[in-house]
Amino acid sequence: MALVQVDFFSEKLMRTVTINAIIPVDKKLNQPNKKFKTLYLLHGIFGNYTDWVCGTRIQRWAQDHDLAVIMPSGENKFYVDNENSHEYYSQFIGEELVSITRAMFPLSQRREDTFIAGLSMGGYGAIINGLKYYQTFGYIAALSSALLIDTFINAKDGDDVPYMYKRSYLTSVFGDLHKLKGSDKDYKALIQNMAIKDVPAIYMACGTDDSLIKENRDYRDFLLQQGINVTYEEGPGAHEWDFWDRYIERVLEWLPLDKKNEGLSSGHIE
Repeated sequence: MALVQVDFFSEKLMRTVTINAIIPVDKKLNQPNKKFKTLYLLHGIFGNYTDWVCGTRIQRWAQDHDLAVIMPSGENKFYVDNENSHEYYSQFIGEELVSITRAMFPLSQRREDTFIAGLSMGGYGAIINGLKYYQTFGYIAALSSALLIDTFINAKDGDDVPYMYKRSYLTSVFGDLHKLKGSDKDYKALIQNMAIKDVPAIYMACGTDDSLIKENRDYRDFLLQQGINVTYEEGPGAHEWDFWDRYIERVLEWLPLDKKNEGLSSGHIE
């Protein structure tokens, strides 16, 4: 198992970026033609590409499952495209990062072997980009997701407003907040504009003491109303690493890894 730090120039972000990659290289010694299943794993706000390795046991569990894990930085930008700032984080995650890492490492190019997951801001990013790039990602896992566009649309500025809820900051990330609904940044609109058969398999989890639990339950209910088969779990915990450490292991148990791979589920309630 190798933990690799990689610097490369991103055309979508127009600068050099850094990622961490967990690659089970020891498996290649006996299986030189092996292509690894891959999890693209997104951090939350105020974090970076080191968060998951520092905050969880993802490296150990990736080794147990022969899983490659790619961890980029989202730089507090919610993994969305912003034409005004010319920062195309969504295209970076869903197109460029996948292409570059597949060129660098022995990764499977099959949809059913390619997964995206994240926590908080990264949970939002995983849902948005997993749905936008459904032809690439077969599975989406979202922990304690920041599904807050209704809050963002009505955001205000002020000295008493936390940084990540200020209207000026959110506008710098999303652009015109009045255009959020119905856009490719709207996790409900993306579902409504897709054929059910194209929706990746979805897993969601949130702590029972997390301030975002209402929004996560709301999205779960919305998915079920749309006929989408979502696996949803709750457990003790707040918006904290203890919860994410436990539940990223649950994500790996849910994903079709090792001998448990039974093919890509349709996303439809049978």
